[in-house]
Amino acid sequence: MLPNDESLQRELQRIAAAHHHMPHDVLGAHRFGERLVYVVHLPDTRSARLLPDHPLQRLADSDFFTGSWPWRSAQAALPAHCTIERVDGAGNTHRFTDPYSFAPTVDEASLLRFASGHDCEAWRMLGAHAACYDGIEGIRFAVWAPNASRVSVVGPFCDWDGRRLPMRVLGESGVWELFVPGLAIGTLYKFEIRNRDSGSILLKSDPYARAAELRPDTASAVTDSRHVWRDADWMRARREHDWLHAPLSIYEVHAGSWQRHADGRMLDYRELAAQLIPYVKRMGFTHIELLPISEHPLDDSWGYQTTGYFAPTRRHGSPDDLRYFIDECHAQGIGVLLDWVPGHFPRDEHALARFDGTALYEYADARKAEHRDWGTLIFNYERNEVRSFLLSSACYWLEEFHFDGLRVDAVASMLYLDFGRGTDYVPNQHGGRENLEAIDFLRTLNTATHSRTPGTMIIAEESTAWPQVTRPADTGGLGFSMKWNMGWMHDTLDYFKLDPVHRSHHHNRLTFGMMYAWSENYVLALSHDEVVHLKRSLLGRMPGDRWQQMANLRLLHTYMWTLPGKKLLFMGGEFGTPWEWDFRQSLPWWLTEHQEHRGVQTALADLNRLYASDSALHRHEFEPQGFQWIDCDDASNSVLSYIRRDGRQQRVVVLNFTPVPRTDFRIGVPQSGGYREIFNSDSAHYGGSNLGNDGNLQAEATPAHGQPYSLRLTLPPLAGLILAATETDGP
Repeated sequence: MLPNDESLQRELQRIAAAHHHMPHDVLGAHRFGERLVYVVHLPDTRSARLLPDHPLQRLADSDFFTGSWPWRSAQAALPAHCTIERVDGAGNTHRFTDPYSFAPTVDEASLLRFASGHDCEAWRMLGAHAACYDGIEGIRFAVWAPNASRVSVVGPFCDWDGRRLPMRVLGESGVWELFVPGLAIGTLYKFEIRNRDSGSILLKSDPYARAAELRPDTASAVTDSRHVWRDADWMRARREHDWLHAPLSIYEVHAGSWQRHADGRMLDYRELAAQLIPYVKRMGFTHIELLPISEHPLDDSWGYQTTGYFAPTRRHGSPDDLRYFIDECHAQGIGVLLDWVPGHFPRDEHALARFDGTALYEYADARKAEHRDWGTLIFNYERNEVRSFLLSSACYWLEEFHFDGLRVDAVASMLYLDFGRGTDYVPNQHGGRENLEAIDFLRTLNTATHSRTPGTMIIAEESTAWPQVTRPADTGGLGFSMKWNMGWMHDTLDYFKLDPVHRSHHHNRLTFGMMYAWSENYVLALSHDEVVHLKRSLLGRMPGDRWQQMANLRLLHTYMWTLPGKKLLFMGGEFGTPWEWDFRQSLPWWLTEHQEHRGVQTALADLNRLYASDSALHRHEFEPQGFQWIDCDDASNSVLSYIRRDGRQQRVVVLNFTPVPRTDFRIGVPQSGGYREIFNSDSAHYGGSNLGNDGNLQAEATPAHGQPYSLRLTLPPLAGLILAATETDGP
């Protein structure tokens, strides 16, 4: 029997009502004077005992079962962790080790680090982890919910009953913890949270879950990795990799629609490894960038409305299947980047929104919290624990999955308080519109990732003129490795959609980008955003008949691959799909059976190989010594010409943006001797008219365009040429 203690009775009432924040103080074994009293709370139970043979008595008409023994004899008779046997209401027998007999499993140092806002490994403390304490195996659960009066872990193991397994809060940290013996990898679970003020009860997925159910189901899943990495050489080389001066050609992929089975099913990660990797290697890309494969409930969001910041989506298999995919990429010399979304998250009830009944991960003020353009919520970068959450997510993908970098989505929306809000925003402490805490977070993010995982790249999708995005954080920059060149993208696509007869009036759209090319480390990106929402595909934007459209697309690729700046192309653009991207179905691969589409594909593969092997085209992409105009002012002919160099060798690029062939066309060149075409986008091999310059071209001692020598060329229509001096080393 229980001691006649009013305070104890009140504590039991709080547990029965599912209000208690420290159930370990009441449940399990406790000493009262010279008696040891054992208390368990077992709803829907007929009888219970401690094994091997210590019956427990039901307390009055409650769901509590108790036993009492003399202190000294009980110490010898009862183990430190008792096994409880219960018979449920249906007569089924269950045995389990008492979870309330274990000491706290989270140390004070981890809690302090998490609360500091600089924790890069919070996933090790929070979430669900297989663990073994005192020789007993089970799962350790921990979750941050500072405004809860009670948190329980629930799942099939307790019939989703929040009364069964309440957790304890650790001091004032807001972190709740419980070790549940006997649970195994694969267990489904959620957290049931009672808000302290309103008393409302929420059922939430684990923010730190490393796996989840397949949508539309939303439970978290316990997981652990058994993958044995084989990429030690890649990882060692990555630490020393000079990405500033190395070729970077990124193939942007939506895993759910790159290719599908005949019955419409998506490929899993292992099937992607078998099919995507050989294709990317054959096409000459150096990296794959995956649209967000972090867990998300709605396919239509393409992964950009993330609910699982530590969980790869179940759509394509298990976390270890994803590790296998990345390992195979590295084995084939291909890097892998992940699209990562730290700017906003969806309002789904099971996820982060009002996680403990309050604005926890988001700002409390709706003028800061609500993203009006996307209907999502904005992270509260002022809150240290939220910063630790996001820092840990970034480091988790880089360290636990060996991703080679992150592309950070929607950076502009993080930098500006008035993004998408007009005048309805809360100014910062200085009265400005800059989000100072988000700026500080981004600097911390980039400093931490570059320090912890040297050689990885953090790339900003930043669409404004914010200065020094790719300059070091300690000198006032944001610290990103690279930034998408959105201005170049808009100017280029606006130019290419023009009928060539009008292009001479818009020549500056081709040349303006070089006015600011060295202000940041730029990636030239033609991404998924440019082939959806009625913008048309790249091919569909092009004017003229189908031959001219194909020629324009080959010319666009040539222009892009010969300009300074790393490269990114969304899937389908490499073979000229005429339709906008549809995430619900596979790319139209059957088009590559047609010579005109196969020609575009072949041209891009050759450009990739040339770009990767020829250091003149990639050595100085972020430095002015790698580029020189020959003639940027020939608007009347819509022709551009420039030099790419690496300090030892030079390449001459000439681009004709009209369908008019030009013969005996003179351009200045920097050195005497012979020149040869090493690429011609008008080659018959690519579906072109096969007009060009056969054999060796000989430079004449006639100065032109400020160069000491000149060449007389035949310029094919809507085409680009790359020329190399014959006495220099070719690609």
